[in-house]
Amino acid sequence: MQRLMGLVRRCADDYRMIAPNDKIAVGVSGGKDSLALLTLLAALREYYPQPFELTAITIDMGLGMDFSPIAALCEKLNVPFTQVKTEIGPIIFDYRKEKNPCSMCAKMRRGALNKALTEQGFSKVALGHHYDDAVETFLMSLIFEGRLSCFQPVTYLDRMGVTQIRPMLYLTEGMVRRFAAEQQLPVIENRCPADKNTKRQEIKELIAALSKTYPDLKERVFGAMQRLPLPEWGVRPHPRRKANGEAGDREQGIENRE
Repeated sequence: MQRLMGLVRRCADDYRMIAPNDKIAVGVSGGKDSLALLTLLAALREYYPQPFELTAITIDMGLGMDFSPIAALCEKLNVPFTQVKTEIGPIIFDYRKEKNPCSMCAKMRRGALNKALTEQGFSKVALGHHYDDAVETFLMSLIFEGRLSCFQPVTYLDRMGVTQIRPMLYLTEGMVRRFAAEQQLPVIENRCPADKNTKRQEIKELIAALSKTYPDLKERVFGAMQRLPLPEWGVRPHPRRKANGEAGDREQGIENRE
């Protein structure tokens, strides 16, 4: 817990993710990543130097998933919980019968989440993307679209007035998986018909194969994203950390070993 909270705090500091008195919503899908993020931010809230509020919002896709364990976890963490019921799943898979459903699904989920945020007066949302997600997204853009691109650590959506933050970018998928198991987080089975049958899964398997020959592949890709840097990926160490003499660059002390 302490180690992972330290990495989340360092990421938040490097990219100025949390401002005093922020009202931050965590998008909770029920998977290990969003549950780990919720748990870590709830713990970080207790000692972070800048006070912030926290809430959890789940977009119910209409696929028959039971989110009551999420509500119970939020009560334990003293975090308000909102479940937004939608028919996104039936619309995409039953009515439209989309052959490539992921893009439309992501847009509809983002729209529902942003609407819930603005209705509740929250202007910042924390998403559970981690280190491996960033590397995979970069390679997906390169291989499938022929461009150098990735989601940003901090993204401001001007049309919605919402800021997206990704505080787990210094945590590998292995770290998150072990943390979820150790904390016995109530991970909910994903009932999406397209799960494990996506372009992202293809890239995940490609990285796993290449990493057998090039063990530091992911580290090199992630480092390149920061050093180029991609838009908004340049590390900006927090003034408090500079004053304390702490390292700001990921290569100066942030571990990524699984």
